[in-house]
Amino acid sequence: MRHRRARAAPAAGRADEEDTIDTAEAGRYPLDSASVVNAKETLFELLGRAGVPRSEAEELIALVQAGAIADAHSELGKAGGAPGDSGQPYGRGWRDGARAAGDVLVDVAGRALERAIGPADSGAEEDPSRSRHPVGRVDVERAKVAVAPVYLTFSGSSDLDPEVSDDVLTAVLGTMSVVGRVGYAGQLERFAGIERERLARLYARYGPGSHIALHGRYSLLHSPTSVAVLERLTVAPTALRAEWEHAELPPAWLTGLSSAWAATEARPG
Repeated sequence: MRHRRARAAPAAGRADEEDTIDTAEAGRYPLDSASVVNAKETLFELLGRAGVPRSEAEELIALVQAGAIADAHSELGKAGGAPGDSGQPYGRGWRDGARAAGDVLVDVAGRALERAIGPADSGAEEDPSRSRHPVGRVDVERAKVAVAPVYLTFSGSSDLDPEVSDDVLTAVLGTMSVVGRVGYAGQLERFAGIERERLARLYARYGPGSHIALHGRYSLLHSPTSVAVLERLTVAPTALRAEWEHAELPPAWLTGLSSAWAATEARPG
């Protein structure tokens, strides 16, 4: 029978240190490529069970990846100078290194965004018809997520048919290029911030909490999609009217919203 050679007991205070070292050596961020692929495939499976096609799921994941890299670039820009009193040459090298790392992150984020929406088209913003693909379900769902919190800033309820909301948002998104749709949540927030007081007046006078009935020319103000329509009326009214007509949406909704928006404009003096 073979006998194992006894190991000497670690010196007092060494056991915890060895455990700490082993944990550190395992890596602070154990997200190797196989684990990342596993997480993505799991997400594809879960989204597939919910009826989301793989192509749409890939687009969403690529957008999240691009955003995460952009956030990392932003955090890098917030980093302070070189640690300690390292001297001017060291400080310059530190800044140059941070700038170089930032440039790499910008390139990586750009490639991730291209995987999601295709290569940028310099003329797409001026001519949304040059977008890579028509408005899809994921585009509409992203828009729904964007408009809801903005709308709830001004109104406490929503009564419009969800199917109608899909049609309205499809018309709204049809006025934008693919790149514009990707950044629409931020654009909508900026619009709401600039027009906050006017929007508050509008929804107080014509929205769900007002005496205006749900059914009628002001119906759209009972829906979160109204914020998106107002933003487009301000930025791209001609394109919106064309998409509205193409979608065969009730003209009264758009004219009602336009007149209500005009009526709540602040008067000078």
